Amino acid sequence: MRNQVNLKILLRALKHKNYQLYFSGQIISLTGSWMQQVALSWLVYRISGDPFILGLVGFSSQIPILILSPIAGVLIDRMNKHRLIISTQILLMLQASLLTFLVLTDVIKVWQIILLNIFSGVVNAFDLPARQSFIVEIVESREDLGNAIALNSSIFNSARLAGPSIAGLLISAVGEGICFLINAVSFIAVIIALFAMKIKPHHLGARHPDMLQGFKEGIKYTFGFIPIRTILLLIALVSIVGMPYTILMPVFAKEILHGGPNTLGFLLGAVGIGALCGAFYMAARNSVLGLGKIIAIAASTFGLGLILFSLSRNFVLSMTMLVLTGMSMMVQMSSSNTILQTIVEDKMRGRVMSFYTTAFTGMAPFGSLIAGFLASRIGAPNTLIIGGFCCMTGALLFAKQLPTLKDLVHPIYVRMGIIPEVAEGLQSASNLRVPPEN
Repeated sequence: MRNQVNLKILLRALKHKNYQLYFSGQIISLTGSWMQQVALSWLVYRISGDPFILGLVGFSSQIPILILSPIAGVLIDRMNKHRLIISTQILLMLQASLLTFLVLTDVIKVWQIILLNIFSGVVNAFDLPARQSFIVEIVESREDLGNAIALNSSIFNSARLAGPSIAGLLISAVGEGICFLINAVSFIAVIIALFAMKIKPHHLGARHPDMLQGFKEGIKYTFGFIPIRTILLLIALVSIVGMPYTILMPVFAKEILHGGPNTLGFLLGAVGIGALCGAFYMAARNSVLGLGKIIAIAASTFGLGLILFSLSRNFVLSMTMLVLTGMSMMVQMSSSNTILQTIVEDKMRGRVMSFYTTAFTGMAPFGSLIAGFLASRIGAPNTLIIGGFCCMTGALLFAKQLPTLKDLVHPIYVRMGIIPEVAEGLQSASNLRVPPEN
């Protein structure tokens, strides 16, 4: 009986029909996306044999997000997010289909991969913040929002667990092309789910005469508010110096652990196991009590995991450290997302989440280039050791900010109608208040 109650709490966001559809479609589509990511990294390293090229390819997919996401956020606040996400998913399916054709016909070149990555980066600049903002529209109860965000992360990391493992087996058996084909087909599931949703009319943001005014408002709202700014800065730091470890994973699989595509799949699968554990931990929480402290601990543990993984030359130990790394990354990002989504005003949600996307994904291209460059000069292990120490330093600085933030949270949630438990929980974690309106 107790287990049934716990499971009901863990999955409470699934009582919303639209979220059920979103959940089921995403878990299929994201599995295909992870298969493509693993196959693409292995393909690039097989063709080039150069860690810097791995970093360059990663840069090409992420730099459009950095450039376009802040502007995309202004548009997202004025657009029908449901229709926008359907459009972006169709475009990403077309990109995967073209990549499949080029690989299966054996005409694929690195420059073609870079161009296709740029295209997907442009689409993701709109897709990622739109999907983050869309969760609020398909989960009608604010009390279930944190659970929905955590379950959304569990989808992502369940796919991270299954996708790389399947991809590793398929690459060994039949090559990379079949992974791209499966990804293209997997988009059909999420597109069908999106069309099946019944979305209530949602108030769109005011239509300013020019984009610049909306962009300025987004910057003022986001970076004029210390708690949001502090959270985003820590995310950006971790994204630059820590997250590029995924770009270098083929190097560790082949050169450090002396394995093949199966090894790569298992390593990324270990990250997925840890991240999935972190997602379940977050989903099981029934309040936001102590999230600020949890963010600091998770960022520090993430850095420590990177350092220990870099020092390991044993496959089992490396897998264990990646489980720790994946869990820490998941907990930090989900906690940060929950706080941001809870405190932001609806009319500014697209813009704030676009800056979240910029910090989380858009800053990674610089990290990819830096990591690729350093790995080609000082080796992949030393590169990740430096990144791990930087993450731990950032976590310490964030922790020192927490005491100065504690006085302003309660008025926010009284003003926004959030239950006292939530306000009380965040008050002990960080100082959050609604930024002044323009």
